Amino acid sequence: MTPVSLSLAEEGELRLRVRREAEALQREFAGIFSVETVERYVQESFEGIRGRARVLDFVPVFVHRYTRERLRALAQSEGLIAKERPEVLFVCVHNAGRSQMAAGLMARLSDGLVSVRSAGSAPADEINPAVTAVMAELGVDLSQEFPKPLSDEVVRAADVVITMGCGDACPIYPGKRYLDWEVDDPAGAPPEVVRAIAAEIEGRVRELIGELGVGAER
Repeated sequence: MTPVSLSLAEEGELRLRVRREAEALQREFAGIFSVETVERYVQESFEGIRGRARVLDFVPVFVHRYTRERLRALAQSEGLIAKERPEVLFVCVHNAGRSQMAAGLMARLSDGLVSVRSAGSAPADEINPAVTAVMAELGVDLSQEFPKPLSDEVVRAADVVITMGCGDACPIYPGKRYLDWEVDDPAGAPPEVVRAIAAEIEGRVRELIGELGVGAER
């Protein structure tokens, strides 16, 4: 996607807002990571997100959320903060369909007792609108989510890493459980097919929740 062209004033305002998000993250992770580390992660996130964002006004919020997710994963993987819940990572190439569906269902059906992340090796510009609509029917709101690049630290922090039958590959680390769920791609599918895919994913998610021993059946 071609980045949106901004005037000098608009570019300055965008960078100022990103700077404010960086300062908030520096305060949150003070004593865990240096200012320089936080700034580097913020800049990486900014460069990765701004060229794909359809609405630049959302960029600072997305930068904050994605950077915070990466920094928390890094801190967990290095033992700097404790894990309070099992960590599950869902991966598909574009992080715009199956992995978002699985992450949303896992968060809802586990009652928040599982920490859930999703990512892709080549993230799309936005989540598949048909997926967002079908998930809304199931009580899962994806309207504030966005496709995220797969990063090493989120794999290292995960206890269970699940690829969604899309041929994506993840770094292999010892002590983790790796699964591949062979699930059809909802891209371009009519709503009834997307609903069937969602139902299959929901069944797999419920089974995994049972194996993890958390959450409540609904």
